[in-house]
Amino acid sequence: MSLASGLFSKLSLSLVIASASTGVAHAHFQKMIPSTNVVDQETGRTVTFDLTFTHPMTNGPAMEMQKPLQFGMQLKGNKTDMRDSLTAKNVDGMTAFDAEAQIKAPGGYAFYLEPVPYYEPAEGKFIVQYTKTIIDAYDAGEDWDQMVGFPVEIEPLTRPYGIWTGNVFSGMVRHNGEPVPFAEVEVEYANDGSIDLPNATFATQVIKTDANGVFHYAMPKDGWWVFAALIEDGTMAAPDSDQQVPVERGGVLWVKTDAMD
Repeated sequence: MSLASGLFSKLSLSLVIASASTGVAHAHFQKMIPSTNVVDQETGRTVTFDLTFTHPMTNGPAMEMQKPLQFGMQLKGNKTDMRDSLTAKNVDGMTAFDAEAQIKAPGGYAFYLEPVPYYEPAEGKFIVQYTKTIIDAYDAGEDWDQMVGFPVEIEPLTRPYGIWTGNVFSGMVRHNGEPVPFAEVEVEYANDGSIDLPNATFATQVIKTDANGVFHYAMPKDGWWVFAALIEDGTMAAPDSDQQVPVERGGVLWVKTDAMD
């Protein structure tokens, strides 16, 4: 191999690695993982939450998170503000939060979070991820498809708990209440570091909704999975600038699968 060819090969490899790293770094997800998604006599009434802005499949790194604009619980259409339950913590040198909720009555509970918009200079846009997860209490089996009224939100078409590994999850992406055809949906697994990726393309799975705003995805591993429907909607002034930049609004839903032993 000539010196020029060798240099070209090294440069090409460097570009591939840089591109892969950049692709992974762009997969931001608002993490909102509860200690359980099914409350019963065995699990107890107390549910704790890990709220971190991070890259789930690569197990970090975390990004700085401000105190959410909204963090609450919805039961039978009634919302309870839970921002006072938030406790700041440090993850990878960045601010994140823990929270705790007491679930005493049967029902379907939607926990939801609206973050402070995050400016991503590498992409030249703000990211707002409206996040929710559904918890069933005492085998109520109701309201699992409830909506909390976010501008961009995923309506579950598959019950988002009691899911076996390998099951297909279906959802509908809605923007201001209306289905969104051909919307991009990113999917990641909350990796504890035990899953090695063949290459960077496996970090974030990417699918699209159909003409009716519906998507489907089969989850191959037990644990927590996140779906993020991404829509550019409006502009905001960039930090320390009058320049208007796009706002990417994500409807984010966390669901859990369990292995069939």
